[in-house]
Amino acid sequence: MTTEPTSISLAARSPGRPREFDIDLALDKAITVFSERGYHAASISDLTAAMGLTSGSVYKAFKDKRAVFLAAFDRYKGVRDALLVDAVASAPNGRERLRQALAFYADSAHGERGRRGCLVVGSAAELAIFDTEVCERVAGSIARNERRFAEFIREGQADGSIDAGLAVEPTARLILCLQQGLSLVGKTGRDRGDMLCVVDIAMKLLD
Repeated sequence: MTTEPTSISLAARSPGRPREFDIDLALDKAITVFSERGYHAASISDLTAAMGLTSGSVYKAFKDKRAVFLAAFDRYKGVRDALLVDAVASAPNGRERLRQALAFYADSAHGERGRRGCLVVGSAAELAIFDTEVCERVAGSIARNERRFAEFIREGQADGSIDAGLAVEPTARLILCLQQGLSLVGKTGRDRGDMLCVVDIAMKLLD
């Protein structure tokens, strides 16, 4: 998915000289900070340094750190969901769509990106218990993934690539737990082969 850069015009320190920045690029930098450090350990100075902004610019655009986090979370989910749609688009049947979806998550759970971790998983662990709005975002994200997995299973049952007798909802929930677990295990520095082999084992559950 191609998105048009969004620019926000802010007053610079010198009067009469507006400053513009690409909000999506800035949020991408914030995502990295929050993913690596967590919400509470990420300071405004960490965010401003990564985003290339002054603290005044950040507060003017986002109000406070929590608002930066919520905007970063929405940006993260929007981009990831679009990439997932692209990843499964060419799969010929439901089984392969499910395989490609799991491979997408496994491919994000190794190396430097794997150690950084998933913003959704990190948010669930750190904030969701205490922050209702974050909890709703995390729950919504997880529910969408579960529905998506269930959709792929039903599609596979309809086209004959997945056992028609398989219980859809419990299996989708199992796949969801596996997907979330990939993100957590990936933080320990596993390599790509370690993560992708899990996909092959998981697909045997559909036989």
